[in-house]
Amino acid sequence: MRTIYFLLILLATTYVSATNYYVSSLYGDDSNNGLTINNPFATIQYACEQISAGDTVFVADGTYAGFDFRDNNGTANAPIVFKAMTNTVVLNQNGPQRDDIINIEECNYVVIDGFTTNDATGGGNGIRIVLSNHCVVRNCMCNNNAERGIFTGFTDDILIEHNKCSNSVDEHGIYVSNSSDRPIIRYNECYGNNGCGIHMNGDLSTGGDGTISDAQVYGNIVYDNNGGGGINMDGVENPLVYNNLIYNNHSCQGIVLFGEDGAIVSHGAKIYNNTIIVPSDGRWGILVKDGANINTEIYNNIIINNHSFRGCVSIEDDTDFSCDYNIINNRMSNDDGDNVMSLSDWQDLGFGTHSLVANEMSDIFIDVDNDDFHLKDNSQAINVGTNNVNTVVTDDIEQKNRPIGTGYDIGAYEYGTATNLININKNTFNLYPNPATNNLQLVINNEQLINKNIVIYNIAGQIVRQFKIQNSEFRIQIDNLQTGVYFLRIGTISKKLIIK
Repeated sequence: MRTIYFLLILLATTYVSATNYYVSSLYGDDSNNGLTINNPFATIQYACEQISAGDTVFVADGTYAGFDFRDNNGTANAPIVFKAMTNTVVLNQNGPQRDDIINIEECNYVVIDGFTTNDATGGGNGIRIVLSNHCVVRNCMCNNNAERGIFTGFTDDILIEHNKCSNSVDEHGIYVSNSSDRPIIRYNECYGNNGCGIHMNGDLSTGGDGTISDAQVYGNIVYDNNGGGGINMDGVENPLVYNNLIYNNHSCQGIVLFGEDGAIVSHGAKIYNNTIIVPSDGRWGILVKDGANINTEIYNNIIINNHSFRGCVSIEDDTDFSCDYNIINNRMSNDDGDNVMSLSDWQDLGFGTHSLVANEMSDIFIDVDNDDFHLKDNSQAINVGTNNVNTVVTDDIEQKNRPIGTGYDIGAYEYGTATNLININKNTFNLYPNPATNNLQLVINNEQLINKNIVIYNIAGQIVRQFKIQNSEFRIQIDNLQTGVYFLRIGTISKKLIIK
């Protein structure tokens, strides 16, 4: 086991001037120096008291108490990182100062990666980050916490990705609040929560401008939640909401735009290529409250509602509102759901000219009974969407390039068969030298990747390079990138790149 840890340590060395600390509940001691896996601290809280910008705390498998980290900043090039070394690092006791299991407060540029945070009691969250900007929460599992899985407040440029947030006892899976601008919430799974799957609330009463601006919410799977909305937005301005799968959420909408606690009514939303399936005890597929219609666009969505009388899209005002190229039930509303109208009546209002009434779900999706919402062969959703979304939507929920066929498919999944999908695996491309200094050589082993996109992003998830593959072997200039760890991604495959 320690040999595996040693290899991980070598791969994870991030900054030449940074310090790595190690924690083990099995054989650690807070009287150790914590500088090697063979001489680790026993508690994460003690490690918190030793670290500064650029440092990483590696936590070995085991069970731990929560921790509280305050008033300590990383930087853009040297974040403070808390990293679980395996997927069996479990924190299941509240931290020392609050009921939350992990609490980050007044700390910029902090990364939380790979922890399981379960069973917070009192009013606790699995992970709470407040008054902290440019932070990252990724690869965490938050289950059965008293309030929420992940909660943030006053957190500009927060990145929340690849987490599972389930069975929150009181409220939501993921909750971004309090004037947190430019949040990115992507590739998370939120289910079984008592409230919303994903909730955003500007909440003017707590201070700030009461507005969440320029949110991006994409690639999430949200199901079996129990109130509000699958994706709920209060006081949110110009959000991009796309490629989400939202199904079987009870007593709530699929997506809702409104204004209550926020300083403004949520508006300017670009709601593209989502798959929304509302159960018989749900509400509306997409609810657009009065004022939320302004500059809001709803394109390329599959919205199917199994409720007896509620439908797919409900608005109160149609000013500056666009809605087309959707697959829907034959039930819409322009009076906040008091009455429903057919697609043809909706078209008479100027909406849905290219929209389609949904076929049976068994004719659209591969296996509805087992929640497989990939598109079936000959699905009516294939190649009938609009490319008006192409400045936002360039791939699907599984990061498969869009469009594959003659046009955009409707819904979260792009259809593809074995003959028209590119088989990308870890051997599809190689890069060397690694570590690199000034130049990086990229070798492509599949000609189908020519003209496809490559992304290089840093440890905080921020994209630092984006370009197209020009030929099977070419050189990339990296001399103006800071020393550290980066990731190069083609399709769904990422490889670690160390720049020294």
